[in-house]
Amino acid sequence: MPKITYIAPDGTKSEIDAPVGSTVMENAVKNMVDGIEAECGGACACATCHVYVDDAWAEKIGTPQAMEEDMLDFAYDVRPTSRLSCQIKVSEELDGLVVHIPERQA
Repeated sequence: MPKITYIAPDGTKSEIDAPVGSTVMENAVKNMVDGIEAECGGACACATCHVYVDDAWAEKIGTPQAMEEDMLDFAYDVRPTSRLSCQIKVSEELDGLVVHIPERQA
């Protein structure tokens, strides 16, 4: 099972085993990772599951689709590697993925 590491703004790490086919957001919520609010439940209708994909993973994750890009306009402190974690599907290729959680959600 792929592992995802969530890094809080204070540097605290949460390493989660994530089932293939789930999303980075679903695993954060299921495992009570602080800082991922996910108010819309994964419908790409808010920006409360915003994360920064670690630079080492940015190319592999890719860029957001148009709808996600529109929602990122509402996120706090958007950066080049910003993504909504509800839009990142877990696959075997993402084993070891590292995401950083912003100081706050929008």
